[in-house]
Amino acid sequence: MINRKSFFDHVRSHLFLGRLSRGRVEGLDFILDVWEESHARKDDRWLAYALGTAFHETGATMQPIREWGGDKYFLDQYDPRGKRPSVARSLGNTQPGDGVRFHGRGFVQLTGRANYQKCEDKFGVEMTATRVDADRAMGLSLAADIMFFGMETGMFTSRKFADYFHGATQDWVNARRIINRLDRAEDIAGYAKTFYAAISYTV
Repeated sequence: MINRKSFFDHVRSHLFLGRLSRGRVEGLDFILDVWEESHARKDDRWLAYALGTAFHETGATMQPIREWGGDKYFLDQYDPRGKRPSVARSLGNTQPGDGVRFHGRGFVQLTGRANYQKCEDKFGVEMTATRVDADRAMGLSLAADIMFFGMETGMFTSRKFADYFHGATQDWVNARRIINRLDRAEDIAGYAKTFYAAISYTV
C-alpha cells in the first residue's frame, strides 16, 4: 500500500510547485485507488509512468480532459473528409463526423473510433453510438481503466508497459512510444521518475 501522505508531500513539492488543488488530489487518489485495487501486484514503474503520462496529457490537472481544439481542428486532423485521411483510416475513422466524435478524451487522450470500440468491448459501456456516449471517456473511473488497459496491452500504438519496464530493464524515455512516438519524451520521463520516487519512498 502506498503511504498517501508521504506520496502527496513528495509530488506537491517536486511537481506541483507546493500547491495541490482539490481536483489534483481527487484525480491522483483515484488513480492510486484503481492501481491498488486491480494492479498492485504489477511493476510500480508502470504506475509511475502512467502518472507521468497523465500529468503531461492533462496539463497537470490530473483530471480527464478533452483534447485541445475545436470541431474544425478535429475534422481536419482525424476525419476521413479532413486533411489527413490516412491518419483517419489508421484510427478507424471511416464515417463522416468520426473525427469530431472520437477526438481525444481522458487521462491519455483516447482517440479514434477503433480505440473507442475496443474500450466499449472491454468495459461493456456504450461509447460509439453518439458523441454523448463517447463523452463517457471523461469519467474518472472509465478514464483510469482505459489508461491502464491501453498502456498494459499496447492498444494505443502496439507498444506496452512491459516493452520498457521488466526486470532490470527500464527505459523511461522510449516508453513514450506507448502513447505518441517520442513527443515530449524526456519531459515525461522526468515526471514519471518523480512519481516513482514518491511511490518508492512510501511503499
